[in-house]
Amino acid sequence: MTGIAMNILYIMFDQLRFDYLSCAGHPHLETPHMDALAAKGMRFTRAYVQSPTCGSSRMSSYTGRYPSSHGVQFNGYPLRVGEWTMGDHLRKAGMSCHLIGKTHMVADAEGLERLGLAPDSLIGVRQTECGFDPFVRDDGLWAEGPDGFYDQKRSPYNAFLQAKGYPGDNPWRDFANAAVENGDIASGWFMVNANKPANIAEEDSETPWLTSEAIRFMEEAEANSDQPWCAHLSYIKPHWPYIVPAPYHDMYGPEHVLPAVRAAAEKDDAHPVFAGMMANRIGESFSRDDVRERVIPAYMGLIKQADDQMGRLFAWMEATGRMKDTMIVITSDHGDYLGDHWLGEKNLFHEPSIKVPLIIYDPRPEANDTRGTTCDALVEAIDLLPTFLDVAGGTPAPHILEGRSLSPWLRGECPSWRDYAMAEFDYSTMPLCEKLGLAPKDARLFMITDQRWKFMHAEGGLRPMLFDLRDDPDELVDLGASEQHQPVLDLMYDRLQDWALRMSQRITLSDAQIIARRGKSDRKGILLGLYEPEEVAPELTEKYRGPVPKRNS
Repeated sequence: MTGIAMNILYIMFDQLRFDYLSCAGHPHLETPHMDALAAKGMRFTRAYVQSPTCGSSRMSSYTGRYPSSHGVQFNGYPLRVGEWTMGDHLRKAGMSCHLIGKTHMVADAEGLERLGLAPDSLIGVRQTECGFDPFVRDDGLWAEGPDGFYDQKRSPYNAFLQAKGYPGDNPWRDFANAAVENGDIASGWFMVNANKPANIAEEDSETPWLTSEAIRFMEEAEANSDQPWCAHLSYIKPHWPYIVPAPYHDMYGPEHVLPAVRAAAEKDDAHPVFAGMMANRIGESFSRDDVRERVIPAYMGLIKQADDQMGRLFAWMEATGRMKDTMIVITSDHGDYLGDHWLGEKNLFHEPSIKVPLIIYDPRPEANDTRGTTCDALVEAIDLLPTFLDVAGGTPAPHILEGRSLSPWLRGECPSWRDYAMAEFDYSTMPLCEKLGLAPKDARLFMITDQRWKFMHAEGGLRPMLFDLRDDPDELVDLGASEQHQPVLDLMYDRLQDWALRMSQRITLSDAQIIARRGKSDRKGILLGLYEPEEVAPELTEKYRGPVPKRNS
């Protein structure tokens, strides 16, 4: 490998579907700037997140571990104090690690207090910010109801808007995510308003603001340090509320809305979890064509704005020479059903929810042969952290990190690779758990997908789901109750058992350290199983032979 000191720009869009890029085949939505990055790098066509919900998925990305390993199974679950994070691994390798935007991280306040860690100390900040050194932290959900704010932290974005002259204590709510109608707020929370322009100057909206923050970070990083850096640029959009400022609000219309991928037969004898999610308020809303025709054009407008900001960012990086020494990653934390399978949002394992875009641009010469190519290997979001550690020149940590470095694929190699990808989902905090009569411990789902099959296991005595991705790529026919497919189900359950038996919690010692310890206790006087001293080398028994020491009189 070359001796280039690499930086890493790790870009995550929230709720961006894998197929809503023109390079991924969308027929109406043009994303030339992300396409151009794919043309200079590699696009992975089968990248899966480890949970179809924000907080859990992100914690897997930031730790390189599955949800059942790091413990964050749903939004609002704290990441326990002491969990190894991206920042911990990269700083050990000599690379700083920074946050610009969202993490959905909830701090383990009880753990901090138990260990006597001050939240405003250096280690306390890193523990509360998911291991990052925060340049700007803004989760972008400044919702407010009768019980107060959803997010209790201070909003840097609101402070920015107030400094720009937007009035009120929450301009995120009143301007960035609302239109105006007859002088009144037309909130983006009401999807009927999705076709209206957000009441904000486009350059002041969330995505351009965060792009400006990223540019400011890179300027300051170069001025203040020679150390290579990893910057996590994490956008809130195209996540709901589905509303976007002009001119993006009417770039697309109902004529650009693709037909929903769904079938009436999906509702016949549906899996209880699937049926419950189809019947909730989100599923029922997105099953309506009028809702889809309002929401999806706004969703597309948010993506178009995001792509234009990528053009702005990449042009600045090119002009300042930063494209030459910065790996750039574009991905998402999960997708969005948008009415497919009679669902909205995410939370199950169909492709629109669990599969994400993944583009990696590596400027090093070793990646020249793969520029503009695609890779259909089964990739998991937890593979990114081992990749970054590889780029930073760090020592691999497979006893902690459960993903695998993607560097060999970027170099054009064909490494020995996984046969299947895994994901998990815990719905114990959702009303559906109670409706199904399940204990919280049983409200868990597990997904396995390979090159042909998609399998879901549900705890609580519920039957599995199974889809044939070769013959049914739209996942419309559930074969989970098919006796004919029992051999496939048996294979999947064998894989689930193998995965469940993985070594996931022994993270304080590597295999190499364990191997190095073998036989060392003999040399420290632990001589088990000996009958006579002559059975081992004399040096091992020297401390146990010779005259008895004389006691002091």
